[in-house]
Amino acid sequence: MKAVTVKELKQELKHLTNSELIDVCLQLSKFKKENKELLTYVLFEAANEEGFIETVKSEADILFETINTNSYFYIKKSVRKILRMLKTNIRYSKKKETEIELLLYFCLKLTEIRPSIKNSTVLKNIYLREKTAIQKKLLVLHEDLQYDYNLQLAALPF
Repeated sequence: MKAVTVKELKQELKHLTNSELIDVCLQLSKFKKENKELLTYVLFEAANEEGFIETVKSEADILFETINTNSYFYIKKSVRKILRMLKTNIRYSKKKETEIELLLYFCLKLTEIRPSIKNSTVLKNIYLREKTAIQKKLLVLHEDLQYDYNLQLAALPF
């Protein structure tokens, strides 16, 4: 089965009643974990963006604490897993401020890992790539926010 375009889906959804829309949303939530997470964000978290950011940060803290630091290989796998979780949550929000806030937090936590990421080229590249992504995303924000986030970005090591 070939999926139709978003425009066609939008037009088709306009013809549905409220109860039919509820049924479609519930059916979507049963198929993929991401669909259920997105519905959770839209229904419960979108109104309180600060609470959402704190929730995601606490999830990241838990994951950072459980990193196996026996070798850089295990650290790298865990860091990529954390970054994937953060980017998934960033996609739900669609707000640049949230994205920058979470990526700055990720970079800060990444520099706190012991043994240091300076000794691993892969981890250093992940860090630098995210730092560069933050700099690019800052350009679309308001000047005051750019200044505040640039200060936080400058405070990050190397």
